[in-house]
Formats: sequence, structure tokens, C-alpha cells
Amino acid sequence: LASSSLLFLVVMKMLVSNTMITSSMHSYAVMTPLLMKMGAAPLHWWFPSVMEGLSWNNCLLMMTVQKTAPMMLMSYLMKMDLPTLMIILMSVTVGALGGMNQTSLRKILTYSSINHTGWMLAALLGSNKLWFMYFMVYSMLTSTVTIIAKSNNISFVNQTMTVNEGAMVKFALFTTLLSLGGLPPFMGFLPKWIVIQLMIANKLMFVMTVMVVTSLITLYYYLRVCYSSFIILQESTKWNSWMNTKNKYILYGVVLSMVSMMGLLMTTSTININ
Repeated sequence: LASSSLLFLVVMKMLVSNTMITSSMHSYAVMTPLLMKMGAAPLHWWFPSVMEGLSWNNCLLMMTVQKTAPMMLMSYLMKMDLPTLMIILMSVTVGALGGMNQTSLRKILTYSSINHTGWMLAALLGSNKLWFMYFMVYSMLTSTVTIIAKSNNISFVNQTMTVNEGAMVKFALFTTLLSLGGLPPFMGFLPKWIVIQLMIANKLMFVMTVMVVTSLITLYYYLRVCYSSFIILQESTKWNSWMNTKNKYILYGVVLSMVSMMGLLMTTSTININ
């Protein structure tokens, strides 16, 4: 539906004016199906219900790959005006509040994706390089959570209590979710920190405040999942029993999801957000 709407609007615009998109009205008309395709608020109505019925592999594609093409097109249309800022605020707010009372891990990741979409749109206001860095970090962390959920057949939060792969897998889920929530010093904090600096540089203090508060709310429901995963640890669990082929990939995700504070400071000082 979104792709068909986008194609129709672009063709109609070219037939009418035979020029590229210039006016704000036409820009917003083209942005609407793009926002729907990536699941940004307030056009997110289809996203949670569709995600609930998909396999974990398809969920990962919906949360990551499907956002790339719309984001690339949005980079040519976005500008720092009131409608764009409202879309960012609605996305981060809906993503934070929508996931609070969810018990389905798919829906939690869905609303997390909506929240991160708002952050990525804010990053897109800075530069394509900043958006791409945010997207790569988000994709890596989401992939790690998806691999853990798929390998342990986890669909609901309470199922994390019965994971029988050992404490290392639970620790992997714990650290990756904290990084996805943007808790320092994990790597997920780095792109959010740079976006916050971008908002401050452009004197968008209210937008920045809302984004930070909603990020704390998302961290709350990530901690719910973490608490459920650690509430039961069998006494027989041994930390030296996790090194098999499947858990090696999870370990790589954990290592990549961490970064030292020194590296955080060095990276921030070298990236130009202007």
C-alpha cells in the first residue's frame, strides 16, 4: 500500500510539473507513504499486528532492512521544520508508551523499533553519516536479540525464565537489551549521545528532553525482560558450558555491544555532526 501510494504520488507530480519535488506540500505527500512503510508514528497502526504473526527472521527484516530504502529517500525530503519534529516526537512517544505493558517479545521489539525510528529520523536531520551509524548499531543489537529469541524459542517475556542455555545466554540478552536501550557505556548510547548533541546544537531543547525521557521509558521495559531472564537461575548452571557454535555468535554480539568510556569520548570527538 505504501509503495503503491509513493509511486502514484511521484508519477503524478512528474506528470503535472515535469520537475523534481520542490514544494513542501509535495514533499510531505511523498513522505507520508515512506513513513508508513518504515512504521513511524502516527502511521504505525499496521506494524505491531503484522509483526506478531511473523517468524523471527521476517521480524528482523521488517525492523531493519525495510527501513533502509525509505530512510534513503527521506534524506532528500527532510528538513528541520515543525511537521518533521512532530513526527519525531510522536514516534519516540508511541514507541515508548506502547511497549510498556506488552508481554509479547515481538511487540516489545516492534515498539522499540518505532522509538528508534524517531531517533533515526532525528539523526537524519544531521547527516546521512550519522543516520547510517545509528542504523548499523541498531541493526546489530536487534539482530543479536532476535538470534537469542529464535534459538531459544522465546515469544513472550515470561519464557525468558526457562531459557536452558545457561547464564551466559541470559547475560548476552541482558547486555544487548541495555545497549539497545541506550545505557552508557554500551555502544547503543553512542549514536543517541551524538543525536542529543545535534538537538542541543540546533537549540531544540524540548525535543531533546522528550527523546531522552522516552528513551528512559524504553529502558524500563527492556529491564523487565532482563529481570524475567535472571529471576530463575538454576544452581547447576555452569558458566563454562556455553561455548558451543550457536553461543559463539551470541558472544560476538555481546562483545560488539560494549564499548569503553574512553572509546566513547574519542569517537564523539572525531565525528562531525554538522
